[in-house]
Amino acid sequence: MLKKLFVSSTSACFELVNTNPYYSPKPYTVTVNGVKQQTTRDTNVFSLFDLTPDTQYKVKVSCGGSVTFKTPADAAVVNVRSTGAKADGVSDDTYYVQMAIDSCPKGGRVVFDEGVYLVRPVTLASDITIELKKGAVLLGSPKEEDYPYIPAREYVNGKERVLATWEGEPFDCHQSFVSAYGKKNIKIVGEGAIDGNADKSTWWATPKGRKVARGRLVFLNNCKNVVFHGITCRNSASWNLHPFFSQNLSFYDLRIQNPYTGPNTDGLDPESCDKVDIVGCVFSVGDDCCAIKSGKLYMGKTYKTPANRHTLRNNLFQDGHGAIVLGSEMSGGVKNLTVCQCVFKHTDRGLRIKSRRGRGKDAIIDGVVFENIKMVNVITPLVINMYYFCDPDGHTEYVWSRDKSIPVDDGTPYLGKFIFRDIECVDCECMAGYFDGLVEQPIKEVRIENVSFAFKQDAKPFKPAMLENVSEFCRAGLYVDNVEHLVLNNVSFDGVVGDALLLKNCGKVTEN
Repeated sequence: MLKKLFVSSTSACFELVNTNPYYSPKPYTVTVNGVKQQTTRDTNVFSLFDLTPDTQYKVKVSCGGSVTFKTPADAAVVNVRSTGAKADGVSDDTYYVQMAIDSCPKGGRVVFDEGVYLVRPVTLASDITIELKKGAVLLGSPKEEDYPYIPAREYVNGKERVLATWEGEPFDCHQSFVSAYGKKNIKIVGEGAIDGNADKSTWWATPKGRKVARGRLVFLNNCKNVVFHGITCRNSASWNLHPFFSQNLSFYDLRIQNPYTGPNTDGLDPESCDKVDIVGCVFSVGDDCCAIKSGKLYMGKTYKTPANRHTLRNNLFQDGHGAIVLGSEMSGGVKNLTVCQCVFKHTDRGLRIKSRRGRGKDAIIDGVVFENIKMVNVITPLVINMYYFCDPDGHTEYVWSRDKSIPVDDGTPYLGKFIFRDIECVDCECMAGYFDGLVEQPIKEVRIENVSFAFKQDAKPFKPAMLENVSEFCRAGLYVDNVEHLVLNNVSFDGVVGDALLLKNCGKVTEN
């Protein structure tokens, strides 16, 4: 069966409906209006580009299934070169690019033909499509002075508006390379790239201790109805894609790339957003591939806006610190999250939840499902760490203490039910899973069903989570501490040294 995910005036994205994680059961070909494409495909999600607006199409796949659709018409087309852009990678094209965006009528399309458009920061407008054609690169200036300061806050009629943020708190930032504030109905499509050029700058050389934080590659602040389709995002100064308090966002068939050595270059971090779909994307970055966030204590307590209704499906996560991460900035909570049909390769950790004392009573994570996932060479596949040693006070006794007299108070986060189902993990090294709940507020339930763990014979010792006083492990099983209910159903281990279950302070344990 073939499903249509998205259609713009010049592009379309499709998904094969099956149960295979990311890759299709077998290679297949695509026929468009009776013409067979030469490229053979092997992923569940694929795209078509350079379509004609206002045109009827029928797409068939050799593995079975077809879809008929019509591309919408454009109200207008503005070619950036026609406004004066040189696209030679040397000339400053900022004025011409921004003019094309600002002058495009509602329902119009701004086109970047093949070429390198060197620009300073640009801002997006509502109700338009940005098309980066194959070979088109929107390239950021490597000079820090070209990125002006954005204040953390402004006040309108006495009401706070957060303009800039860093790791979950209002914080003065350099302007992001591409940004949008309060915009809606935006599409960014094509086979081109948004390149922050950070590998040619000083952003990565001095990542910490800044009074003004690094900007993002793309920052969406209070935006609605935004779609990214097909493009490559790379070489970001810090996080690549950062939607913030935004709604109805879709990310289809993207390539998000940063060197592993790029500091804090997360792939896609939606923060306090509602309804986010991430489908068919490939991540290879210098930190967490995808981190679901909802701010630190002030933001959670003030705005009480959780990360809600997120779906991640048919993605490939590789070479990052964590593949899918919740937190550690999660003071607004996380709910209604499903991760399914994904492949993880060569990440330090697979499914990773991290929090700590001080995140607050609104920091509730519950109803989270991870299923139908394959992990290859992931050092520690499953991690829930409630003692994460982040922030200036991260190494203090307040964070790491195991004192049983610690009370539940306004700073105590809550972790509810987590389901890990139908997961295959091969070539693990450190341990199968590490679950470490707070002494004063244990994790309510961890359910592991139809999950297999197989270890490398030459595995090396490693610390499974980032917290004080944790030991290195090698080829260990499941470590479970301060969990009220642990459910194990059809869980297998191959190559574990020692006991498969390392249980401490567990309430009820159910094994089948």
